[in-house]
Amino acid sequence: MTDSVGPHEDTVRIAYSPCPNDTFVFHAWAHGLVPDAPPLDVRFADVDVTNSLAEQGDQCPQDVLKVSYAALPWLLEDFALLPCGGALGRGCGPLVLGREPGDGSGLTGRTVAVPGERSTAYLLFRLWAAEKVPGGVGRVVVLPFHEIMPAVREGRVDAGLVIHEARFTYQEYGLHQLADMGEHWESSTGLPIPLGAIIAKRSLGEERLAALADAARTSVRMAWLDPEASAGYVRAHAQELAPEVAQQHIGLYVNEFTADLGESGYAAVRGLLTRAAAEGLVPSLPPDALRAPGA
Repeated sequence: MTDSVGPHEDTVRIAYSPCPNDTFVFHAWAHGLVPDAPPLDVRFADVDVTNSLAEQGDQCPQDVLKVSYAALPWLLEDFALLPCGGALGRGCGPLVLGREPGDGSGLTGRTVAVPGERSTAYLLFRLWAAEKVPGGVGRVVVLPFHEIMPAVREGRVDAGLVIHEARFTYQEYGLHQLADMGEHWESSTGLPIPLGAIIAKRSLGEERLAALADAARTSVRMAWLDPEASAGYVRAHAQELAPEVAQQHIGLYVNEFTADLGESGYAAVRGLLTRAAAEGLVPSLPPDALRAPGA
């Protein structure tokens, strides 16, 4: 699904999800309301799709993408991390759900559904399981995130790792929270949870990358100044989410780190990827890999 303001020589091809936080953040820019910003040609895609698109490197059809922070180690040769527009936060981490109450320690040798092995949710889950599940979980099954709760409810898997609005809806499936990956991360590090990153092709050049970051930051601030302006855009792409769930979603995932990663945001990203590399889950990052364009 694509929204476009029309052809223009400076048009930026961008891919982000139809989730409320992304449509809220990019509404102003996508509708030509950000002064001096280039027009956007928007492709809507879930993060597993954007992660795969970005793996094409400089051959990727998009210039800017919303991807998982967990995918960065494979992407940063061709893409730069923008310091704004993404999703970090507190109290918004992925959850492990099961059919019966528990604390997750009983998942030893069990089958767990996850939304992707190059997702931040998966890294957080693996770091949690290494500490909290004696002997480790058994089989990991990758499913689209909207299929995970039905699979747990129907007994096709023993537990599921869920993200996004599932935090607010899992009880409707008769499921129980076994563990909160964000709570574990925050209590062990004191840092926010890195979820979704905005990346742009390095081939665009430092000057244009810095300008794109400025446009994204301005779009975020405009969304905060007039939240009602984006309401129709958010509703149009929120699929079947109730309005109150969409608002909860925005409240959790759009925050100070969306406007600027800042010192603690960068520390959170480095911390996650360093810990994951130590566990052999991702490649190690070069020292300056996360440097902001123009810095």
